[in-house]
Amino acid sequence: MVIRRALGAIRNPAQLVLAAFVTLILVGTALLSLPFAWDDDSSHRFVDALFWSTSASTVTGLGTTDMSGFSLFGELVLLGLIQLGGFGIMTIGSVFALVASRRIGLRQRMLAQAEIGAVDIGELRSLIGAIAKITVGVELGIATILFVRFVAHDDIGVGRAAYSGLFHGVSAFNNAGISLYSDSLVQFADDPFVVFPITFAFIIGGFGFPVLVEFGRRVKPRRWSLHTRITVAATAVLLVAGPFLVLVLEWTNVDTLGPMGVWDKLQAAWFQGVTPRTAGFNTIDIGAMHDETLNIMTCLMFIGAGPASTSGGIKVTTFAVLGFAMWSEVRGDSDINIFRRRLPVGISRQAMTIALLSLTIVFTTAVVLDTISPFSFTQTSFEAASAFGTVGLSTGITGALPTFGQLVLVVVMLAGRIGPTTFVMALALRQRQRAYAFPEERPIIG
Repeated sequence: MVIRRALGAIRNPAQLVLAAFVTLILVGTALLSLPFAWDDDSSHRFVDALFWSTSASTVTGLGTTDMSGFSLFGELVLLGLIQLGGFGIMTIGSVFALVASRRIGLRQRMLAQAEIGAVDIGELRSLIGAIAKITVGVELGIATILFVRFVAHDDIGVGRAAYSGLFHGVSAFNNAGISLYSDSLVQFADDPFVVFPITFAFIIGGFGFPVLVEFGRRVKPRRWSLHTRITVAATAVLLVAGPFLVLVLEWTNVDTLGPMGVWDKLQAAWFQGVTPRTAGFNTIDIGAMHDETLNIMTCLMFIGAGPASTSGGIKVTTFAVLGFAMWSEVRGDSDINIFRRRLPVGISRQAMTIALLSLTIVFTTAVVLDTISPFSFTQTSFEAASAFGTVGLSTGITGALPTFGQLVLVVVMLAGRIGPTTFVMALALRQRQRAYAFPEERPIIG
């Protein structure tokens, strides 16, 4: 009752989204702090429980301890946090309200819109229903494929195969990147029946729910909205560029792709080139990669995937708008035109704000981690981008960071999950519109 009243007193939807995720993280932390959440006999710090709870709730995938240390109860807690965090706790609340009362109030619509980024608030009811169907459908589909693979090739029993398939299906679609295996998916690097279903799941999850819903409504690309066109085009470019760069840069690396055959190299490069966009699984040793590859992957993690998806980062639409804005400025055009559509005047400022806020968060985090730890700036910037992009890839330094550094990553993961602007809006003391305007004057730029 006290929590309900406290949440009811919050009028800013951004604050409610933040409060909901903080509540989910705290509940997860309490559950993971229980002794039977762990299999080993060693005592685990409160920070470990907090970090893992945040990582699962924000569908990131970073961890301060080995995944094998959890008991079945601990794994199920993580699985629940992944599902709640990926689907969006506000969205789930609205779905429950839909089922119970068959209607959603305006306040609930505003809250869910702040979480999932619905374009039209009037379509939120149908959008939330479609989200539930897509989520269950994809997760069960991938879980079934993986179950068949594990039963056919691994001697782990039907029950364990079903559980592993479901866990990885949920983790993949929600772009969590948390695996039941200590080496993530390294042992499946040459297995197309694991690599391709997993990549399909997190690519679909990374498109964003508005795009997926539009796929179902409008099959022909020429009828897609501008948002869907930009998301699909930018995603296609990154899905080609990422694997190609990983393949070229790691081709002769004896610790990664070097010893593999040509087909295995192509398969591993594909997986590791698309997963930095938000997924977090790995089939090769990230810590053994060249610095140049790590820097490319840092950029991919910073960009992220589609808006209103289970990804973090600045999102591909923001990246595309900034690119087109730069191109228009270079050409001397007064308008920003994409796919024969003119963008609103304020959209470039919004994109610039998101990019600069995100860059500030990632750079500041990297500097702090570099200052308080013995690791290189390449490693700390990779870790910072991974946390902010809710990716979960790591060069292996997460557990070795000082406690303060791990707590910094907890905040960054949360900021990356709800978005930098929503995070800042939620922390703002007040919001008001200025009733007057100052005189205009132009400074010299460039």
